[in-house]
Amino acid sequence: MVQRLFGQPGGVRLSIPPYLHIVQVLLMSESTPTPFRLDPVPNVITFDCYGTLVQWYEVLLREIGMTLAEHGADAASASGILDSFSAQGRRLTAEKPHRHYKNILRTGFAAAFSEHGLDPGPDEIERIASSPTIMGPHPEVPDALRRLHERYRLAIFTNSDDDLIAPTVARIGVPFDYVITAEQAQAYKPSRQFFEYAYHQMGVTPEETVHVAMGMYWDMKACHELGVRGIWVNRRSETGNPDWLPYTEVSDLKEAAALLLPAAGPAAQ
Repeated sequence: MVQRLFGQPGGVRLSIPPYLHIVQVLLMSESTPTPFRLDPVPNVITFDCYGTLVQWYEVLLREIGMTLAEHGADAASASGILDSFSAQGRRLTAEKPHRHYKNILRTGFAAAFSEHGLDPGPDEIERIASSPTIMGPHPEVPDALRRLHERYRLAIFTNSDDDLIAPTVARIGVPFDYVITAEQAQAYKPSRQFFEYAYHQMGVTPEETVHVAMGMYWDMKACHELGVRGIWVNRRSETGNPDWLPYTEVSDLKEAAALLLPAAGPAAQ
C-alpha cells in the first residue's frame, strides 16, 4: 500500500505494509459504535429514566439557574454546577452503606454549589433536590414507548428512590411492567449488584434484554461489563467512551424504537 504525503504531485511517498492497514481498520472498528443486532429477540427492553426518558438536564439547569439568579450569580455557571454534582454523585453513590437518592441530591448539590463559591439555603437545595418529581418526558418518548410496549415488556432501571421516581413515571403516561430502583436493589448503577437484582426480579437473563440509556458511565459501562446489548441515547451530542463498547448510538428514543421494531421482526414471547 502506498500513501502520498502532503497531497502534492511528485511528493514523498511512503510504503505502508498491508498488515499495518489491517491493524488500522481493526482499531477503528473497536472505537466506533456498532450496528445493532436484534437476534436473539429480547424479552424485556430496559430504560434509564433521568435524561433518557425525562428532561433531567433541562429541568435541573433551569432550577440551578433560578438559584444563581437569586444570589446574583451568572446563570452561565449552571452547567458547571451540574457537572460538579455529577462528579459528587459518582462518589456518593459508590459509598456504603446505601443512602437514599434524595439525600445524595441534597448533599451533592450543596457540595457542587460550594465548589463554585455559593451557599444556597436549605429551602433552595430542597427545591432542586425535589425537582425530579416534576420532570416530564422528552417529546418523542410517550409515542415511542407505546409502540414498543405493543411488542415487548418494558422496565425502568433508575438510580432513584421508590417515592421519588413514582411521580416521574406517572408523568411519562405509559405503563411499565417493572420499575427497578436503587432503593430496592440497595445499590446504584453501574454496580453489578443493581443489574443482577433487576434481572432476578424480572426472571430473565442479561441476554434476554436490551438496555436503552443516555448515561455513558452509569449505563453503557455496565452493559459492557455484563455483556448486555446497549443502545446509547446521545441527546447532547457527546463523545462516547470507546472503552465501553460495543453499544449502538442513537440521538433519541424514536431512533431507538426504529432499531427495536423492524418492519417484519418477530414479536417477543
